Formats: sequence, C-alpha cells, structure tokens
Amino acid sequence: MLAEATIVSPSRRQLGPPRHRPVLLRECLDLLGLPCGGTAIDCTVGLGGHTRAMLEAVGPTGLVVGLDRDAESLARARNNLREFGDRFLPVHADYRDLLQVLEEKGVGPIRGLLADLGVSSFQMDTPERGFSFSTDGPLDMRLDRSAGPTASDLLSTLDEEEVERLIRRYGEEPAARRIARALARERRKSPISTTLRLASIVESAVGARRGARIHPATRTFQALRIAVNRELEGLEKFVEQACRVLVPGSRAAFIAFHSLEDRAVKKTLENLTPHCVCPPALPYCVCGRKGIVERVNRKAVRPGSEEMLANPRSRSARLRVALRLEEEA
Repeated sequence: MLAEATIVSPSRRQLGPPRHRPVLLRECLDLLGLPCGGTAIDCTVGLGGHTRAMLEAVGPTGLVVGLDRDAESLARARNNLREFGDRFLPVHADYRDLLQVLEEKGVGPIRGLLADLGVSSFQMDTPERGFSFSTDGPLDMRLDRSAGPTASDLLSTLDEEEVERLIRRYGEEPAARRIARALARERRKSPISTTLRLASIVESAVGARRGARIHPATRTFQALRIAVNRELEGLEKFVEQACRVLVPGSRAAFIAFHSLEDRAVKKTLENLTPHCVCPPALPYCVCGRKGIVERVNRKAVRPGSEEMLANPRSRSARLRVALRLEEEA
C-alpha cells in the first residue's frame, strides 16, 4: 500500500482526490484469480486502489469487504468506490480482527483475500500524520488516530535502553545506541514532538553515510512507526487466520514492505504447508503433520523496472500468495 496514492504536487492537492497507484496490481489479480460472483476481503483498503480492481474482478454479483483502521482513509475509499454501491462493504477495523468482523457481518464464503501491509502514500504525504520527515509535522505516526500513544509519546516515556532496543529491533539500525543516547539528551531540553526535529537529531548522531541511498533517519522512523502501530504484533496469527477463512481452492495474497514483515509472512506460510517435522534420525515420518496451504510463488514477486520507475516507493514491495488446500494434508 505504500505507494497506493501519490500526490502529484502540492499545487494539485486541493484539486481532487489523490491519484491511485496500487502496488503490484496486475500481479495480485493474476495470482489471486478471483472468481466472478464471489466474496473477497481487502484487509487493508487504503484509498481503495486494489479494492476497485477486486470489485471489478468479482463482477456485478460479487462482494468485497474492506477493512482499514485508518478512519480517514476508509472514508475516502468509500467515496472513491461509491459507484459500486453495497457491493463494497467498508469496515473500520484492524485486519487482526478479521474473524470478529466476518462473524459480525455474516459474510462468506471467502474466495479471495488481500493484505497490503504497507503505509499508503496518502498517509506518508500528509504532514499532520507524522510519518515522513520530508516536511515538518507533529510526531504522531498512528494509523488509527483515535487510539494509542503517538511516536512523540513513546520518545517521552521510554527510557534510553528501551528506545535503543526499539530502534535496533524494528529499524535494524546499527547505530541504535548512538541515536538513543542523542534522543535522551535532547528530550531533556524539550519534548521531541515534530518530525524534522527527530530527523535532525538522528542525522546529527549518525552523520552522513557515504554512498547511502536512504536518509540517516529512515530506519528510526520505521522503528517508531512499527512500535506505535504494533505492526508485527499478531502478524503471524493473522496470516494463519487469513488462510484458514478461505474456501478450499481460493488464494490469499500478502504484500510486505520491509524485511521484518516479509519474514513473518514467509515463515507463517512455510509453517502452514504440508511438511514433515520429525527428527532426521527417524527412518519414516511419525509426526502426522498436516498443512492447510500450498505456496503459489516460492520466491516473493517484486515490482518490475517499469513500475519502480513510475512509482519509486514500490521498490521494496514483496508479494507472497498461498493457495488453500482442499483438505488438510
């Protein structure tokens, strides 16, 4: 979803809704193979780019249920997709509440599911959301602005060691100790409450990296965003639930934008496939382990050069698709 909506220029911002750029759209549709007349789930609607294509694929008798925890994005998606009427069912909910949503709405059987786990460009490019250091704004970073602590709150309440662990774990940042020390020093002067101040502190602590393709603060911003939104919490459980709700023969697609996310998706899908887990010393299988999915693509699908050129933010996207087996085998 990271590049689902792109603001063309500041001068265009008031002229209409952002232009949609759904990541890996054709690949998703081809690999999902949504049947006409079926019910599908878009677990992360964003502004509705992938959702629109799913609605077109399931046809005039199909239904797409769309979840998103960002109420503002969901409201825009509802408006963008108003032509589809009640064939689009928007739900303000976290994708990890999938089972609860399906039970409450009474929809099914599910014949396709998509989860684009990234942050949309609409969110990234809105200064008051606090995801980006390209312009100054409040250090918020919440996908659901109705609940939970902001990134500024975390930097104010966590001790230096906790900040270091957070940046090292979620940002995979080798300079986590130096950054945490600088943040602790600066917040004693005044709260770190804006994006540009955070970026400046990190850049001063790390310094310019020769040949670096990303800003020195990129990993720190990623770490805080993941922590604020609990992006890895319950992700493996969600992937399993997403596969289990499918009708046999249907498919689930997952798009990840950073290695920690992709690792969790890949590991879970591997664990859900039929394979023996007996000790190698045993002469034959006694575990009786059953699997529920088959991986459609063994290697993650990445954007092509043409898509990356048109939409640079798509470059880190990785798509993995699983087929629900007829029976646990």
